[in-house]
Amino acid sequence: MKVTTLAGGIGAGKFLRGLVRAIPPEDVTVIVNTGDDITMHGLHVSPDVDSVTYWLGDVFDRERGWGRRDETFRATEELRAFDPDMAWFNLGDLDLATHLFRSNLLARGATLAEATARVAARFGVAARLLPMSDERIETRLSVAADGDELDLHFQEYWVRRAARDEVKSIRYEGADRSRPAPGVLDAIAGAEAIVLCPSNPVASIGPILAVPGIRDALAARRPDVVGISGIVGGAPLAGMADKLMPVAGVEVTAAGAAACYEGLLGAWVIDEVDAALAARVDATGVRCGVTDTIMVDDATAEALARFALSLVGPGSR
Repeated sequence: MKVTTLAGGIGAGKFLRGLVRAIPPEDVTVIVNTGDDITMHGLHVSPDVDSVTYWLGDVFDRERGWGRRDETFRATEELRAFDPDMAWFNLGDLDLATHLFRSNLLARGATLAEATARVAARFGVAARLLPMSDERIETRLSVAADGDELDLHFQEYWVRRAARDEVKSIRYEGADRSRPAPGVLDAIAGAEAIVLCPSNPVASIGPILAVPGIRDALAARRPDVVGISGIVGGAPLAGMADKLMPVAGVEVTAAGAAACYEGLLGAWVIDEVDAALAARVDATGVRCGVTDTIMVDDATAEALARFALSLVGPGSR
């Protein structure tokens, strides 16, 4: 079964660990958000691409919740001794090697897609990883802070300022002038099932859908698209979706998360604690499945992946 996924962040990484247990990893294509990519110390950092890579490569630090396992931070600590303001974005020493390798490839003329494939190969990732676009797109937020309105890169809001500011608006700068990375539209068209991972619908999946052509490609495959809610019991399992979803005009519930993908879903998966919302989702013409979505380990992630796939694709209708 050929499966294409849209992914970004920790929830996606956990889910993909299960998906590649449910089906051969060679049959999986992952289209990853690059809206939160940022240049740090002259290096191209791709947080969501790296998160997905590290999860699938089994080097992710599950306890800390970001970065690589057995990481050290001596370079960042030394930089902080020089100037604390320059060290707000924690780059681990092992992680730093990834950014150096990627940045050198890009400087020599490689595309982001080519660099992503090289990094994935280094970690033995058999699934195909594609950035949403080879072109630079930035998720930016307008926030109210101490009486002023600031325009911030997503990482400045999330990491540097710990998401403490009130968000007024969000935009995906450069998306309207971008194109999908090579292979993205073919992967959507050729998949037997398409999965929207349990990621932040505004900050992780939203930038992917903003790339011209991707939303239309998904809409054309709507019966084969299944999404999984990252909102459980009215709150995100990780991240700050609860701060951004109201800005997008949707409520912070599993049903509200589904509304972010209006016109794209054939099926939607919610957690058992939200079972009462299933009828609301069904009423929109989207088939709603209810199961345990809390991925405490790879086995539960695999069970979730199998359940999601059972709702769409061959044999589901």
